[in-house]
Amino acid sequence: MKDKYHQLCSTEKSIPIFSRDWWLDTVCGKDRWEVLLVEEKGKIMAAMPLYIPQRNIISMPSCTQTMGPWFAPESDDTKYTKALGRRQALCKQLLENLKPYPHFLQNFHYDITDWLPFYWEGYQQTTRYTYLLKGIQDADALRENMSPNIRRNITKAKDKYHITVKRGISIEEFLKVQAQTFERQHTTNKEDTEILVKLINVCRERNQGDLWGGYDDQGRLHAAVFIVWQESSAWYLAGGGDPALRESGAHSLILWECIRYVSQFTDIFDFEGSMIPGVERFFREFGAIQTPFFTITKGKLSLLNRVYLKMKRVITHNS
Repeated sequence: MKDKYHQLCSTEKSIPIFSRDWWLDTVCGKDRWEVLLVEEKGKIMAAMPLYIPQRNIISMPSCTQTMGPWFAPESDDTKYTKALGRRQALCKQLLENLKPYPHFLQNFHYDITDWLPFYWEGYQQTTRYTYLLKGIQDADALRENMSPNIRRNITKAKDKYHITVKRGISIEEFLKVQAQTFERQHTTNKEDTEILVKLINVCRERNQGDLWGGYDDQGRLHAAVFIVWQESSAWYLAGGGDPALRESGAHSLILWECIRYVSQFTDIFDFEGSMIPGVERFFREFGAIQTPFFTITKGKLSLLNRVYLKMKRVITHNS
C-alpha cells in the first residue's frame, strides 16, 4: 500500500502537504503511519493516511493541521450529484477498513464538506475553523481587505521600530522566541519542539518551508514564524514573539512579508486558524476568510491508554 502511495505522492499535486509521504515520515516516523487505498482498474481513486501511535489507535501527529481522505479529482464537467455519490461510495470502502480501530481522531481538510458516511457509521463531528487568504498574488487587494489595525501595525513596525524582516534565521533563535511565547501562555511541549526541528530541516531541504524573523536596529528579535508551502497553499505552522517587544507590530509585518514571498509559489495562504479569541481576531483582521473543517472522532481512550500513548511518543522521538 505505502509503495503505491509513495508513487501517488510523487505525481499528484492535489494531495495536501500534511498528507504527503515525506511529511508523514517526518512527523510520525516512517514505521508509525499507514495508508488505506481504494483502487479501480489499477488507478487510485481514494487514499487515507493514518497515524497509528499505538495499536488500534488512529490520531493526529504533531505539527499537522489536517489529514482525512483524499479523492482523485473529478473532471470539470462532472455533475455535483454524481461526484457526491461517488465520494460517499469511496468513503464506505475506506470505513470498512477502519472497523478494526476502536479509537479514531482526525481533522479533515476543509475540502471535505460531507462527513455523512462517517456519521452513518457512528462517528462524531466537531466543527473547527481555519482562516484563508485567497488571491495573495494581488498585493493591492490584500492591503485593501486588511483591517486598519493590521495596516497600522505594519507601518509602525517599519517606520517607528525599524523592524527588518529576514528569511532563513537560525532554528535556535526561532525556538528561543517561541519558548518565550510558551512561557507567557504557561504551556510547553518538548516533544512537539523536537518534531518541529526535524520538520524545519526537511522543509528547508525541499524548499517548501523556512523561518522568518523581525529584528530591530539593535539586533533584537521581536518575533518569528515558520511557514510551509506547496502549489495548492501555504500555511502558517508555528510562531512566537518576545513578550517585552509585543507592541512593535513585528508579527504583522513578518506575516505580510511571508505572504508576499510565498505568493510566487501559490495563491492561497492558510493561517491554520485558532479557537483562541485573540489569535482568531488577529488572523481575521488580515482579511482572511473563516473556513470550517471537521474533527471526526470515534471511541474514547482510557486514562491508562492516554498515559501510555504520551510516554510512547516521547520515547520514540527521543530515541
